[in-house]
Parts: sequence; C-alpha cells; structure tokens
Amino acid sequence: MTVKAVEDATFEKETSIGVSITDFWATWCGPCRMQSPVLEALSEEVDNVEFVKMDVDANPETPAKFSIRAIPTLLVQKDGEIVERLTGFHTKDQLANVLAKYTN
Repeated sequence: MTVKAVEDATFEKETSIGVSITDFWATWCGPCRMQSPVLEALSEEVDNVEFVKMDVDANPETPAKFSIRAIPTLLVQKDGEIVERLTGFHTKDQLANVLAKYTN
C-alpha cells in the first residue's frame, strides 16, 4: 500500500469504513517531513488499514472540523469514528502498536 493524499471533498469517503490513519501535515513542517517516510514504510507492512495524508494549508475545512491545532497530528479512525489522536512525531513501532489495537 501507499499513503494516499486526500482533500476536504474526499476525506469522509476515504475514512468512513474500516480502520484508517490520517496524517495532517504541511510542506513547511520539519517533523511532518520526518513522519511521512515512517507512515510510507508502515503502509507497506500493514494491509488492513487505509493510510491517508492531508495538507492542512490546501485543505482547511477538515483540520478545522477536527480542531487540528498542531502538526503533525495523526487521527486513527474506525468506521469514521476517531479512536486515537496522536500529535508530534511517532516511530513506526509506536504507530504499529496503536493500529494493532483496532485491527485485531
């Protein structure tokens, strides 16, 4: 798998069924640039999770809806409901442990 870019218009459709993790990021954010390759690597190992990312500068509606105030922020959703909110950089192992709680 790979991390799919989503926009305000497609976010709900992409995250409404099953387990998903959304990376809210921006091009100017250093920790975001560190987080992206971690999510890409994890997406290659985990089959039953939808990995998506959203540029907060290009898509202001969804981050505002979820009160995203700092980036990177990762939202883990199960069937469209937020089950975890993680702010700041997280390692692949940390993220794998979080996702395992909702996929097993």
